[in-house]
Amino acid sequence: MKYAYEDLSPKQFEDLVVFLCKKLLGISVLGFPEGPDAGRDAKFVGRAELFPSKSAQWMGTTIIQAKHTNGYNRRFSEPDFFHSESIQNTIGEEIIRIKKLRDEKQLDHYMLFANRRLGSIAESQIRTHISKETGIPEESICLCGIEQLEQWLKIFPDVATHADLDPVDSPLIVSPDDLAEVVQALALQKDDISKILDAPPAPRIPYEKKNELNNMTAEYAAELRRRYLKETGQIKTFLAAPENADLLQKYESIVEEFQLKIIAKRKDYQTFDQVMEYLLDLLFGRDAALRQHIHKRLTRVVLFYMYWNCDIGEVGNAETF
Repeated sequence: MKYAYEDLSPKQFEDLVVFLCKKLLGISVLGFPEGPDAGRDAKFVGRAELFPSKSAQWMGTTIIQAKHTNGYNRRFSEPDFFHSESIQNTIGEEIIRIKKLRDEKQLDHYMLFANRRLGSIAESQIRTHISKETGIPEESICLCGIEQLEQWLKIFPDVATHADLDPVDSPLIVSPDDLAEVVQALALQKDDISKILDAPPAPRIPYEKKNELNNMTAEYAAELRRRYLKETGQIKTFLAAPENADLLQKYESIVEEFQLKIIAKRKDYQTFDQVMEYLLDLLFGRDAALRQHIHKRLTRVVLFYMYWNCDIGEVGNAETF
């Protein structure tokens, strides 16, 4: 079974890795709680049961790291994860922590799991780099990407059950696919639409009242309005055009998904400012088209339009306003 690892929370992915390592190394693998972990997600001391093999088990202290991303089709070789000439990336930061553990004689072997794709060339380059920088023998380093993770979960199918991957515990996750199509189409027509517009659409309830209902801070709300209000009319006209009926259906599908998931996870965020910024970071992280410079600002405009138009967020009883 293939799992949508990108839809898990970091804690869920960490739990999955810990239970898998209990199979590979031994039942005494110790998982670490959420929060600052001093470079260790899990730890095993002793002789490994199955890893690397029954005839050549690791012996000593094994430190296990689990690195999770909500992005689609991410790779170990991407510069934010590994770059041999920089420490401003995941592997670079790990090396600093590994060195500290080695100096304290708390690490003999190292395992790094990530829900990213890992090709053979990248695996060799990264393993050699870690070994060179930390002094860990290459044979004492294990890098595990999605491909290897899938194979092990087929061998140990009960691991996912033990990890209790309950969707209720998953973070606020939305799909960027339809939104990317709407944003790209809007970008192509935006200049033509702006020539025929004078004023933005009126909100269904007073903006200040909606901000109060959703606990959006006054400063954040004012900045959104200042930057993006003048462009909301273009979006409304674009979606109302008969030739864009398919895109309107996609937009309606988007806001339905966003709204229902926001309602389900709203308690996890103190302010609606945090909801908006989290959604934007998630969308940019998951879709390359939305990350493009020409689409990034427009994505923010469309998300503001959803809020302004009362498609997302609490509206109370709009008929009383």
